[in-house]
Amino acid sequence: MHLNQSLLRALSLFPTKEAIADGQKKMTYEELGKRIAALIAALKDAGVEKGDVVACMSLNCHEYLELYYATAFMGAVLNPLNYRLHAEEVRVILQDSNAKIFVGHTEFSEVIEKIFKNKTSVKQLLWLGPGAPQKNDINSTNYEPFLMNHWGVALPEPNATSDDLAQLYYTSGTTGQAKGVMLTHGNAAFNALAAVSELNIKDSDVWLHVAPIFHLVDAWAIWSVTWAGGKHVFLPQFKATPVMQVIEREGVTLTALVPTMLGTLLDSHNIWEYTYNTLRFILTAGSPIAPDMVRQVAEVFRCDYAQFYGMTETSPFLTISLPLAVHANLPAHKLLEVKAKTGRPIIGVDVKVVKEDGSEVAHNAEEVGEIIARGPNVTKGYWNKPDITAATIINGWLHTGDLATVDQDGFLNIVDRKKDMIVTGGENVFSTEVEHIIYEHGAVFECAVFGVPDEKWGEAVKAVIVCHGTMELRS
Repeated sequence: MHLNQSLLRALSLFPTKEAIADGQKKMTYEELGKRIAALIAALKDAGVEKGDVVACMSLNCHEYLELYYATAFMGAVLNPLNYRLHAEEVRVILQDSNAKIFVGHTEFSEVIEKIFKNKTSVKQLLWLGPGAPQKNDINSTNYEPFLMNHWGVALPEPNATSDDLAQLYYTSGTTGQAKGVMLTHGNAAFNALAAVSELNIKDSDVWLHVAPIFHLVDAWAIWSVTWAGGKHVFLPQFKATPVMQVIEREGVTLTALVPTMLGTLLDSHNIWEYTYNTLRFILTAGSPIAPDMVRQVAEVFRCDYAQFYGMTETSPFLTISLPLAVHANLPAHKLLEVKAKTGRPIIGVDVKVVKEDGSEVAHNAEEVGEIIARGPNVTKGYWNKPDITAATIINGWLHTGDLATVDQDGFLNIVDRKKDMIVTGGENVFSTEVEHIIYEHGAVFECAVFGVPDEKWGEAVKAVIVCHGTMELRS
């Protein structure tokens, strides 16, 4: 199983169906396939071979999707870069990955220019966006002519297997040390098909890419939506009003956000100016969510909601908070609590919560342990870091570092990161539990709870709060 099967299926079944809406740009799957074929030929002509790394620092755009597929067809490796990183941080990543091609958006030209002031492994720089700088120490050109110079070539046979590396995502987690998470075709393809099944994604679906595509909160949907023959809609980055406008204009049915984005939408003064009749699901990931925000999703958007949990290392799904049949007759407020939980394991993945001795916690929603997981979507390790890999994946189980409880229905609920748990006066305090209580106050827009040194208690519980309608911080 490899990722290219998703595009080949869409080209076979839906060639004339609209695949892309990126601002004023629209294209069918047939047109998308031609662009990907030309990009593959251009990258090959530039010297990219199987196993080579292509790095990308860009806003959300259809070109990003093209890069994901072109590298996948070639058996090359895409390294999506966090555009919030400093130039030196990116240079370290490029040195570690030995990237051969760098695709950069002109929105970040200042940072990119700093990156290449010193020598890197990169042989060619491709510019996306308007006004590409012309002075560089390395060979540079604009993306569009680079691709169009090879227009008309046929899509080649895929040069990848399930075990071949497809993507390299650098993440520091809570360690502060950048680590390249290796995801194979098999990892990402299994995750994509599991998501298609769990979310019942169909060719009638329209996905909004608004969370950064360099992050797996959104990037997994490239493969899932294409596999189903759905439509991809792109916004460069999150801004509340454009999100509401594009949902209405393009008939968006699905999207994934981080809770802060969702909170910003719900707090927008003009949220009632638009209609959301086509929305059937809003997903969140990245951090726990309060039940009250789930209630607001139902009231404002009139659609379903689910939270998914996972890591870059798991492609990313481990759990999803979709209710089971046993929850069907729960009172409304109890159903909100279920949907706000971390969720139950997705299809095909083994997830356990274990104590220090390795035994599983009781399914009583009280006993706390660490989440561990194994399955076809779990990374084979970290790029050039065998010691960290061995310390993280033990006897085939990925140790997440997240602490959680499990209820009688098998639903997990994260209470904290293992390294972030607050110990005050000898008692364990979990930040998520305190945050959920604070969120019950109607004035609270966002909050974060953490421990601070205290002479008497060892650590004291500290909360930083942002109130609705302001940018005021209170602690």
